Amino acid sequence: MKVVVLVKQVPDTYEKRQISLDTGMLVREASENVVDEIDERVCAVAAELKNNGTATEVVSVTMGPAGADKAIRKVLALAADRAVHIVDDALAGSDMVQTARVLAAAVSDADLVLSGAASTDGAGGMVPAMMAEMLGRPHIVAADSLEIADGTVTAVANTEAEKLTLSAPTPAIVSLTEKAGEPKLPNFKAIREAKKKDITVTTAQELGLAAGPDAAYVRNVMVSAAERPPREAGVKVSGDTAATELVDFLATRHLI
Repeated sequence: MKVVVLVKQVPDTYEKRQISLDTGMLVREASENVVDEIDERVCAVAAELKNNGTATEVVSVTMGPAGADKAIRKVLALAADRAVHIVDDALAGSDMVQTARVLAAAVSDADLVLSGAASTDGAGGMVPAMMAEMLGRPHIVAADSLEIADGTVTAVANTEAEKLTLSAPTPAIVSLTEKAGEPKLPNFKAIREAKKKDITVTTAQELGLAAGPDAAYVRNVMVSAAERPPREAGVKVSGDTAATELVDFLATRHLI
């Protein structure tokens, strides 16, 4: 079984993030870019499928700038046998639909596609579902765990109301939550071997697509943006009139 892991390089969640006031997009150069944490957990699931013999090959697929190769090497050290890196200036600023089109073309021969439930930068969570629609494959959403046997993938998803056990025939797409796997730090041997593994660099055109913002049927255009104003100190009340002041404050704001 060929298993594909979708990987995204994102700004470090522990650093400050910035939005460009000119484009309305995330300024990725403002902080260190790393493998999305949820993707590391997905890699842990893929590594387990490889270790137990279910996966004969694990392939990492990334759509991103040339600088994403550092993140790809980490994934190669964690789980993947090889990687596909889609690098194309025309794809910069792609929405979820255009992203799904490109990724769907890149994973069309996979038996199982694994992804995180949502990235930590965009948090859209719809790309796997869009890919499934485009490829005509079943999609299991927000799985906390999964098992594969006899050409069927079975996953457990927990909702606010109940625990669901969902099954689908392969080829299929499964998006996983942060509960699905526990990431491990790659050892020195894995890091060294990752440097020798193959990364295939391709473009949308080589995948047979005209994709990106200019190819979108509709697109959002930012017309204005401004920085969030600094926080101002709150109103303080004290002394004998504190209770009255507090009541007046709440009343003028229709809170009581």
